[in-house]
Amino acid sequence: MAQVNLKADTGRATGSRAARRLRKTGQVPAVVYGRGTDPTHVAVDHHDLTQAFHTPAGANVVINLEIDGAGGVPTLVREIDRHPFKPFIRHVDFVRVDLTVKVLAEVAIHYVGSPIGVKEGGILVPARNDVTVEALPTEIPSAFEVDVSQLQINDSLHVSDLPRNENVTILDSPEELLVSVSIPAAEPEPEPEPVEGEEGEGAEAEGEEAPAGSEEDSDSGEE
Repeated sequence: MAQVNLKADTGRATGSRAARRLRKTGQVPAVVYGRGTDPTHVAVDHHDLTQAFHTPAGANVVINLEIDGAGGVPTLVREIDRHPFKPFIRHVDFVRVDLTVKVLAEVAIHYVGSPIGVKEGGILVPARNDVTVEALPTEIPSAFEVDVSQLQINDSLHVSDLPRNENVTILDSPEELLVSVSIPAAEPEPEPEPVEGEEGEGAEAEGEEAPAGSEEDSDSGEE
C-alpha cells in the first residue's frame, strides 16, 4: 500500500472565521488525534492533500504528516468534510496509527458491469456501498470491486461474495445483502372516470325527501 508525505503546520487559529481565512490561502484546517495524545490543530495544503488521495490506496492511503518539519507521523484519514457543491475540502481529521497494529476502516464497494436482469427490465438495487474491515494500515484496500454483470432478475449478492484477502478481515455478517436485481414496482392503475350522469343521479337521490310517515319524517317534528 502506498504511503505519502504531507506537510502540516501547527499554530493556526481555531474557529469558523479563522478557518474561512485559512481556506482562502489554499490551506485546509485539520486535527490530528489518537494513540494517547492530545488533539493537535494543524493546517495542510489543499492541493497536496487532494494529490495524496490520487494514489491506488484512495482515501485509505497512509499519510505521514510532517508536523512543523519534524519526522513523519503515520496517520489515516478518518473524516473528510467536503463542500456540498464546490470541489474543495473544508476540514479533515487525521488519526495516528501504528503500522504494525491492525485498525478498523470503511472500504467502499464498486459495482461494475451491466446486469443481465437490468437488460431484461429489472433494476439494480444496492443495499450497501461499503463494509467494515480490520487490517494493518498498509493493507487496507482502496475498494472492493464486485462484478454484477451475471445477475438476473431476483438474483442477489451478499458480503460472503466479496473477494477475499488473507490480510484483510471483513467484519460484516456474511449473510448481509449487498446488491440485488428486482422487478420495478408496478404503477398503480388510474381510477376510472365516472360515467356521465352517475354523479347527477346520486346527487338527486341524496336530495330526495323521506317518504311520509318514515322515521326521518316523524323525527323532524320533535321539539
